[in-house]
Amino acid sequence: MHSTRVLEIPVSITATDAVRYFRIACEERGWEGSRLEESRVVHRWAIIVPLTNSARVLGMEIEGGIADGLSLRAWSYTPGSAGVVTMISFEVPDSIDGDEWLTFLRDWTDSLPRCPWKWSFWERSMIGYFIPEFRKSRRIFSSEGII
Repeated sequence: MHSTRVLEIPVSITATDAVRYFRIACEERGWEGSRLEESRVVHRWAIIVPLTNSARVLGMEIEGGIADGLSLRAWSYTPGSAGVVTMISFEVPDSIDGDEWLTFLRDWTDSLPRCPWKWSFWERSMIGYFIPEFRKSRRIFSSEGII
């Protein structure tokens, strides 16, 4: 078993884009992996009552090599009455934590169709302009050395 750390980040891209570009970045480095399909419990607030739902989780896990154990899981959910927030979860093994991880994460974010920590005014208005996920996303990417 590998010693790992988990990064759970809200992003402005779709779950399928997150996994697609993760796969491409891994293939460029020669890392091979397998698909993951899971489900996750998410909460949605309806007025004042939390409703529990299940979200479909897409992902990929790297098997073998220096990045053995690296994985990405992505899911989307509706936190309020409208709008979707996508969450990604990286499981980073100690074997690539450091410069290799920073280089990989930077390549992954650069290849995405849009900046993962920026939402448009319309998206923020639809989801809820002041929810903490917007600031949390930017803070996590910044702490990893991307911004």
